[in-house]
Amino acid sequence: MTMDATEGTLIPEDELVYRTSRSSGPGGQNVNKLNTRVTVLFDVAGSPSLSDEQKLQIRSRLATRLDKNGVLHVASQKHRSQEANRRTAVERLQQLVAEALRPVPVRKKTKTPAAARERRLREKKQRSERKQQRTGNVWREDRLS
Repeated sequence: MTMDATEGTLIPEDELVYRTSRSSGPGGQNVNKLNTRVTVLFDVAGSPSLSDEQKLQIRSRLATRLDKNGVLHVASQKHRSQEANRRTAVERLQQLVAEALRPVPVRKKTKTPAAARERRLREKKQRSERKQQRTGNVWREDRLS
């Protein structure tokens, strides 16, 4: 079985390492007896399926999920069975790698519309005039009588 990271990039099953451990998720007494949590390890740095550019892209975008050796860790403990957790972890790994390899769209600079600039300046001028009108009228008690 191969994992399809993106169109044209296939990761063979033998590049994935599975580790099981006791889960803290659902399962009742099952949790205390069986290793249902599955952690999938994928060695990004040593993968022959990925190009150097793809490896660099994955390492930069998934840096928080990689250990110091460049191994990507994805764990699942949502389900009661090991097989279901295994499928879930592989799907999540596939999503993460696909998202990391997706090209980032280039941001296009936009100009502020002229009407918005004019509105801002008009409001600024009105606020200034309002404050100017307030300054000359100092009210004191001796002026009232």
